[in-house]
Amino acid sequence: MSVVFESSTEARAAPPRPRAAALDALLAAVRERHREFSARQQISDDVIALMKEAGVYRALVARRFGGDECAPADFLRLIETISMADGSAGWVASFGFATIYLAALPLQTLDRIYADGPDVIFAGGIFPPQMTRPVLGGVEVSGRWSWGSGCPAADLIGVGVKIDDGGSTGGLPRTAVMHRHQVSIVENWEVNGLKGTGSHDIVVDRVVVPTAWTFIRGGTPTLDTPLFRYPTVALAAQVLAVVALGLGRAALDDITALAGGRESITGAPVLAQRAYVQTELAKAEAALRSARAFFYESTEQAYASLLRGDPVDLQQRNLLRLSSSHAAKVGADVAQTAYRLSGTTGIFTDHSIARRFQDALIVPQHAFLSEGTWQSAGRVLLGLDSPPGFP
Repeated sequence: MSVVFESSTEARAAPPRPRAAALDALLAAVRERHREFSARQQISDDVIALMKEAGVYRALVARRFGGDECAPADFLRLIETISMADGSAGWVASFGFATIYLAALPLQTLDRIYADGPDVIFAGGIFPPQMTRPVLGGVEVSGRWSWGSGCPAADLIGVGVKIDDGGSTGGLPRTAVMHRHQVSIVENWEVNGLKGTGSHDIVVDRVVVPTAWTFIRGGTPTLDTPLFRYPTVALAAQVLAVVALGLGRAALDDITALAGGRESITGAPVLAQRAYVQTELAKAEAALRSARAFFYESTEQAYASLLRGDPVDLQQRNLLRLSSSHAAKVGADVAQTAYRLSGTTGIFTDHSIARRFQDALIVPQHAFLSEGTWQSAGRVLLGLDSPPGFP
């Protein structure tokens, strides 16, 4: 699968590598260097540079700032492609989506952020939101936040804060944005899967953030084009869920290639000749393709509504969230099936099937995709109220 975006017309000192060639170079690099990412707990800087060259960080930036402003489904397919090559790289690339969050900032702030071009990396941690202290010119921010995926390579860092604003956020968290040099990163990402995502803790000590550099996550954007009217929190769930779809696809490809290989040391038939392998592989293929179809159908229908000038209604937003939770679960289930079918071959730490299985299991653990989202989606389907921020 290949994803190609239109080349930017922005002037450069040297001709850029064609976008398709840049993506191919990125995919080759992440396939070869997954051990390095896991050992370092983050994606290496030169690979992040390849992501920039492939258009990951400008894909969802507004055209007025030199970005591609592509359709959500195009960005999701790009992340799915990268995730097939390596889960950690796909997860970090997915935060190219975070520029959508920034669209809730004032236009003057956005002008400053993109003054040098659209390839700006924004990362951070939202929880637990920390109380701020009002000071001249803004708020003073201090605290520690977890789950800062991709923060080592970020240009800007956002953290969840509480501001005494009389409850005007409607229960949604507020984010304070600052430059990377203003924060400290505690490298503590010791996990079983997605080891290379650099999801470390972020520490801030008495940094004054101007009010114009804070925004409500999921709040009304200051940019008014179809992309920026797309439901922000739903897209935040989608960019993570699609990582599981990519991992599930790669795991099925791995087990299919393995199944026709060497004979068992016990003398049993090769995997491809075993009835239970044939059955389970067929079921997994059907499940993954079905989940993927539901996922992209919901995405494209919602965006088509926006292109027509209509809002994305409650039921459409709910299907975006439901299809995301389903994609994450099915992707993980399919990767587990591939692992189980691989027998002793797949149990080794560095085997691709074992690695994809471990990575895929992390995806539905995320709060945006966890078990509670199923209940919330069911409540909306039944016409009942739902928690703040859902769907």
